[in-house]
Amino acid sequence: MVFDYETRVRRLQGIMQKGGIDAAVLSVGSDLPYFTGYTAMPTERLTAFAVPAEGTPMMFIPKLEAPRLPDGDFSVLPWTEDQDPVELLASHLGDPGQVAVGDHLWSVFLIGLQSRIPNRRWVALSGLSSELRMRKEPEEIASLRAAAEATDRVLQRVPDEVAFAGRTERDIAGDFARMVVDEGHDASWFTLIASGPNGASPHHDPGGRVVQAGDVVVCDFGGVVDGYHSDVTRTFVVGDPTDRQVEVHGVVEAANRAGRQAVAPGVSCQDIDRAARKVIVDAGFGEYFIHRTGHGIGLEGHEHPYLIEGYELPLEPGMTFSVEPGIYLPGEFGVRIEDIVACGDEGVDELNRADRSLVEVG
Repeated sequence: MVFDYETRVRRLQGIMQKGGIDAAVLSVGSDLPYFTGYTAMPTERLTAFAVPAEGTPMMFIPKLEAPRLPDGDFSVLPWTEDQDPVELLASHLGDPGQVAVGDHLWSVFLIGLQSRIPNRRWVALSGLSSELRMRKEPEEIASLRAAAEATDRVLQRVPDEVAFAGRTERDIAGDFARMVVDEGHDASWFTLIASGPNGASPHHDPGGRVVQAGDVVVCDFGGVVDGYHSDVTRTFVVGDPTDRQVEVHGVVEAANRAGRQAVAPGVSCQDIDRAARKVIVDAGFGEYFIHRTGHGIGLEGHEHPYLIEGYELPLEPGMTFSVEPGIYLPGEFGVRIEDIVACGDEGVDELNRADRSLVEVG
């Protein structure tokens, strides 16, 4: 998908001018494709996009990778193996007062720049770029919707096609990753399968534990469509659930619903967290909800805005993020229900719509 990268760069330059930033340096990471359409190879060879507050940007790229570079409204300097790209970049930047650098610029390159351009102020580019990136264009939301709908199709297949009991978390994760691609993603981004007591660890890495009858299984997974991410979580139970499992899942489902229903322009990010968290606190499980309610999503799986107490930014149409409350009971099990939503002109635009109930699997 091709966007108006020239306009995006001009908007960035406007923000730089207002903030007194003389130059920005983008490298590996998602800012580079957002502003240029090019995804750099994350190797020891420097790729850098130097954006002045005014004027034409310059792309520094290894000569052997230059054929991958799409055309754009910028100059190109293909550097050769016998050149020092950091020195070339520093010479090009000249004598800036403040430089914004991409969050993923490798430290070895940043340290090299700082030694060649000393006594300058260096700031994180995300403080500027997030102002643009968190407000998605319609085409971006279309890709996010396609990715979310693909994960919904995976979830529809799970009860009939994925065997849980007697298999390892790792094997089940492989089934999910395969179906993610089958249903239209360009690639699987991650798969988290956490069974039984492992479900009490929100970022459990699927391993060799064999899933057993009676286990609650947290299934968190996603992929990438046109560079844009999906991220969804549903919680299943192997066989008949216990009363406690039903109770906890019901509380999380109600918290997820409260969070989604609170989404509207002008509502602060922290108020979405408060709406979901209140349900869990009122049910007596507040100490077991140990993470924020959500995170932004787009070219990165986690990006601005964040739904957490203290993040007072008001929602605007085009912002996209997860709503993912959870309860994690150490030594027992965990439950999380996660959906990707967008803030629409009047309220929530639900990108994920798959069944949120406690589904029994075999």
